[in-house]
This record gives sequence, C-alpha cells and structure tokens, in this order.
Amino acid sequence: MSAEPSATPAPSEPSATPAPKPPSASVARRSLLAAAGAVGATGLVAAAGAPAVASPAHGRRRGAALVVHNARVFTGVRGAGPARAVAVGRDGRILAVGSDSEVRRFAGRDTEVVDGCGGSLLSGIHDGHAHPTDAASRSLRPSLDGAERRVEELQKTLTGFLKDSSGDEPDGWLVVEDWNPVGLLPRGTAPHHSMLDALPTRRPVVLRGGDGHNMWGNQRALDIAKITATTPDPVGGKIVKGADGKPTGVLKDDAQPLVSRHIPEPGEAELVAAAAKVFAEAAASGITTFMEAVVGEDELALYRALAEAGKLPQRVVPALRLTSEQAKDPRASVAYAKKLCDDFDGVRGLRFGTVKVFLDGVIEYPAQTAALLEPYLDKDGRPTDHRGDLYVSAADFGRLSAAFNAEGWQLHAHAIGDRAVRTALDGYAHALRRTGRRDVRNTIAHLQLVDPADLPRFTELGVVACMQLQWATRNAWTMDALLPYLGAARHRWLYPARGLQSHGALLSGGSDWPVDPLQVWNQVRTAVDRRGTDAEGEGDLYRAKEGISRTSSLLTHTLGTARQLRMAHLTGTVERGKQADLVLLDRDVTRCPVAEISGVEVRLTLGGGTVVHDGGSPSGRAAAARVTRAAGRPRVSCGCG
Repeated sequence: MSAEPSATPAPSEPSATPAPKPPSASVARRSLLAAAGAVGATGLVAAAGAPAVASPAHGRRRGAALVVHNARVFTGVRGAGPARAVAVGRDGRILAVGSDSEVRRFAGRDTEVVDGCGGSLLSGIHDGHAHPTDAASRSLRPSLDGAERRVEELQKTLTGFLKDSSGDEPDGWLVVEDWNPVGLLPRGTAPHHSMLDALPTRRPVVLRGGDGHNMWGNQRALDIAKITATTPDPVGGKIVKGADGKPTGVLKDDAQPLVSRHIPEPGEAELVAAAAKVFAEAAASGITTFMEAVVGEDELALYRALAEAGKLPQRVVPALRLTSEQAKDPRASVAYAKKLCDDFDGVRGLRFGTVKVFLDGVIEYPAQTAALLEPYLDKDGRPTDHRGDLYVSAADFGRLSAAFNAEGWQLHAHAIGDRAVRTALDGYAHALRRTGRRDVRNTIAHLQLVDPADLPRFTELGVVACMQLQWATRNAWTMDALLPYLGAARHRWLYPARGLQSHGALLSGGSDWPVDPLQVWNQVRTAVDRRGTDAEGEGDLYRAKEGISRTSSLLTHTLGTARQLRMAHLTGTVERGKQADLVLLDRDVTRCPVAEISGVEVRLTLGGGTVVHDGGSPSGRAAAARVTRAAGRPRVSCGCG
C-alpha cells in the first residue's frame, strides 16, 4: 500500500470565503451538551508527538465556546499521536487538540461540553462532486425511486401520479424523477413514447433519468419541443430514433434541454424551502463542504437566496458548467465564468474558481455513451464498431484548460470511459505545457474505467482523481450491464482506486447525489471492502487489487477532497487554527468492523464552530430519518452527473 497523503496543505491554495453561520436558535443541543464541569475525569496520558494545544485562558468569556471530550479523534495529520478531545474557540476555529486532561483546561463556565462517548471525531466530510440543488428540485416532484418495472407496472404507477395531480389537466406537465433508464422489464425492453401515450391523459409527460443523462417523453412533450424526424442532434446530445427514423421519445445528455426548457420551474420560495431541507440532510450525513458539479445562473441565484435566509450550512464550491459548444471558445468561456463570479461574488459561503465540462456520457448497457478506447462488445462478446461519444476533443479541451489555468481557475472533467479519461489527461498535459501551472488541481471525476497506461499520468500532471466509490461493488450495474460489453480484461480496471493511489495520485471523494441516494458512510466503507450495502450475492469488486485502506478512505473523503477544492489550508484535518468543521459519530470508525461503517449515525456536525446538525434534536432526527429513508431506495445508475 502506498503512503497516505501528506497532511501539509499546498502553499498555493487561495483563500476561501468562510462558511456562513446559520442561526443557532433553531438547533436544540441539550441532548448532547452537558454543563461545563462535566468534562470527563478519564484523562489520558499526553499524546505522543506533541498534541496541538494552546495556552488555556480562564474566565467566563475567555474559555472555549465548545469542547468535545471522550472521543477518538481522527486528526488526519501524518505522525500525530492519539487524541481524545478538541476545543473550539469563539472565532469558530480549533483551539486545541489533545488528551481529555489537556483540553478540559479550555472549558470556562459558559463553555458547552459534549461527551463523545468513544465515537470518532473527525473533519467534516468534503463532497467533491454532488448536485444538492438538483436534489432539492427533484424532491418537489413524484419519483420512481429508480425501481425496475414492467411496462404495465410503470403505467399503473404513472396513472396514480396523474390522479394525484388531476388539477393540472389538460396541459400541465407531469415530470417524474428517478426513472431507471435500463430498468424496463423484461431486460432489453426499449422505452418508446407510445408506452407513455397510452396513459389516460393528454398532458405532456416526461420521465427524468436518475443518472441525469437520459429523459423520456410522450408524443405531446415531443410536439411541444417541435422534435421530429428531421430535428438534428445537438452538440453533446442525441435524439434517439427508431428503425423508422422517428424519435422514440428518449433524449440523451445535451438533447434533454430541447424539452426541459419548456417545463415550468418551481418558484423561488418553494425551491429555497426544499433546498434548506436538502442541506440539512447533508449536515445530518456529516457533510460540511460541497462541490456543486453543475452550476449556472439559476443555481447561483438559489444559493444567494439560501445564504440570505441563513440556510446554507455548508461551504460550497460551485463548478460553473460549460457546454460542448462553449468549450470551443476559451476566451468567451473565461469571460462568461468571470461574469458569473462577479455577479455572485458577495454570496457568503461560496468560493469560485472551478468550471465543469462533460467529456462523455454513461457506460452501462444499453446507453453506452461513455467514450472507450476500444469498441464495446455485443452481448455475445464480439467487437462492435461503437466506441461511445466524446463530446469535446482533446485539442479543444486542452485550449480551454490552458485558458482557465492561466487565470488560476481549475477544470473539473466528467469522464467515465477510458477514452474520455485519456482526453482529459491530454488536455491537462497541453495546459501544463502552455502555462507551467501544476497548482490549480485540475480534476477528473468518476473514472469508472481507466486504461492502466494512464495511471501514472495523474501524478505527472498533478491531476486529482475524484471518485464515487460507492459504485465500486459487485451488482447488476457492474456485472450484468458491463462485464459482457467490456470483457474481463477491461472490466478489471473499474474504479482503480488503489492503482491510482499506488502511482501517487491524489484521491478525493464525491457522492454524485442525487444520482445515488446520499450514503456518505457506505461510500467510505465501499472504498475499502468493494462491497458496501449494494453488493448482490457473494464476492466483491476486485477488492484485493483495488480496495484501499480504511485510513486512506477517511483521508480521501476529508483531506483529499479539501485539497481538490483548494481548501486544505482551512479544513480537512483536525488541527489547531483550522476552521472547526467537525463531525462526531456514534462509533469509532477507525476500529469498528468495516461493514458497520455503513450504519454510522452522525451525532453532531459543526460548520465553522456552529452546530449545523444535532442528532438528538427534533429537527436533527427528522433530517436523519429522511436520509435513512432515501438510502433504502434501489440504485439508480452507475452513471453520473
């Protein structure tokens, strides 16, 4: 196993906007917080390696604002000795880390004290690739929960949704979320608008794929969008057509806006309320920092409204989405990104400096829009002439990367297939030659299939590998929908986390929520055992070759992602002087059986020293319950957004 990532932040990281401080009056903490004098009498021997403790100050307003004791502190700092307690200063920064006896000296008469009960205390989770505002929007619509269904079963469910919204007849849109694009039974059944046309309505009906890459509409929806047999495919998208040359109703990737632009959006107040619940669920999962992976003006306006209402408990790095067309014009793209940055620069909690580009689609059969170096195989293992879709050329991506890197911005590339991964690396290599800048933390997300020849290039080019390792499990998505169409030799290189790490690559973690339900701790676990809760049958997905250590997984989802987001000077480890973005768990995740990590409950989450989730309060229990219910859904896709 390679050495763990260093805990020393890169000196080139820019400053970030501090996280907002949500109003604490709504956060009930009495279930966790005891009187100051309750700091434990079970002090440990002072930690080896000199724990980070400052000189204590006594007096009513001179002590710590909060102390957590009797915990197992995972500092994330190389060479640090054991610690059991942390003190948080009144400025929201970590004041001291050490033994119970050392840290309890920082408790004044009005210090709030938490008994950790032996659970882990660590940096808050940093989610390096997610879509929380999309999760908010989806929550306002009926959902198919990613389930597999026969056509008649699907029609029955949709008829129920129509009855529930009968007041929208005859012209109101029915938009249904979390459709499983490969879930029509029996296997191989292709979606067609005629199946939706048979519903008892004349309303436009649209099913949005849970993977974010597919949409299925009825004929009324196609008519409203004026999509016909002669409508050309947009750049970066595909209008699926049948043998008769007519649209089937399925739209892929950048063809989806042809229909979605006609769908009315929820009002701001409704979206803000939904988003507040979504970010509370994230806090209940232990997330203190997000990278929102597809952002435009609408998402930024929602963030501004949330921040103004004091309902944005996480730090957020918005990745401004560039289309395939925009990627061809670097100068205009830089101007576009800078204008958005200027327009929303005052939004507290946001840190700009990242743009997002889709290089390909998804890899699972029958979609197969991910770009491969060698062709997909057919169901009998014979080569086809299909290598997927590459939405941006290496030359265009290289010029784009160089233009943004020269301005200090980083690129975040969606790359599922090995050809898309290579295209991203080639583009970043061009940018490095042009600018000489290795400090921008260009990133490739997902990395579902990587050619082994490209593994060393991540370190050579300083590229971050942002992985969604909850997908690295043996189930229908990785076996039935992939193995026959890739072959065993390529299949072995699915999600090569240890391979990348062994070549010195910096790993970071992301959930891709709501493509998948938010299951942070199952994500941490699956990176280790390559099974998680989604495994079907016996066995794992190449654990012996690609599983990483428990410590590596915890670092990947904290310090690794903080580095990706250029925030490691502020967060990602538990050290004196850093922002107190912390999470207290109900068990010691460094020692419990690996399989039990999936069931972790978050007792307390701090953002900048402010309690943003108390697992014992009514609101905290409600948020945690929503997370648990959502986690019970079937998987939607191995794809991503």
